[in-house]
Amino acid sequence: MWTPSQSVRSPARLSAQFQVLFPRHAIVAEMREAGDGATLLPAELEYIARAVPKRVQEFAAGRACARLAMASLGVADFALRVAADRQPVWPTGIVGSISHTSGLCLAVVAEQTRVAALGIDCEVVGHVNADIWETICTAAELAWLASLPAPLQAAAVALLFSAKEAVYKCQYPLTGEWLDFHDLEAQPDGVGGARGTLTLAATRALKFQDYPKAHLKVEYLLHDGYIITGMTIERSRS
Repeated sequence: MWTPSQSVRSPARLSAQFQVLFPRHAIVAEMREAGDGATLLPAELEYIARAVPKRVQEFAAGRACARLAMASLGVADFALRVAADRQPVWPTGIVGSISHTSGLCLAVVAEQTRVAALGIDCEVVGHVNADIWETICTAAELAWLASLPAPLQAAAVALLFSAKEAVYKCQYPLTGEWLDFHDLEAQPDGVGGARGTLTLAATRALKFQDYPKAHLKVEYLLHDGYIITGMTIERSRS
């Protein structure tokens, strides 16, 4: 069983670079190093007691980033448990999202009085294999990918994958609705450069579209071989 060492310090840090994907009142933390199970709080250890080392590292990195971000909102040393549906159990009054991929872990949090939901995702450009493109992409998206020069296709499909993941993570805590990749279709007109906004359209009726200020727009950033995406549903103040 994995046991903690109270002397280990987390290398997670606040990230102004990735915070630009969210409103200014959201807090983003990042970690480039492998997570260390020794940084986990005792109440978190039960969820990785029999996990392989890679899973322990990912879990610990996500918790370290989330804990640092929450500390900026005045929430200290909160044990982030796992719900039956495998979602993080955030403290009362806080919404958040976590993502990790090879070499990068991110967490974003905000006060629930200001933000209804958040979704963050990061992917390594080139890691979305061509044999699953049809699973991720609609026919129109596949046609868009085919129209691009070959060197741009890896970043483009990573963007599609990541954007749909960010939307899913954002809407799920509000609706509990599982989404398929083909339930969303990107509108890539105007997409280009290292920073921008990708608009998506629902291909069927989705529950979260009934929420005020719920728009299918995902902010994205191409950085250091990664695609990072973020979606926010602001709290209605009507």
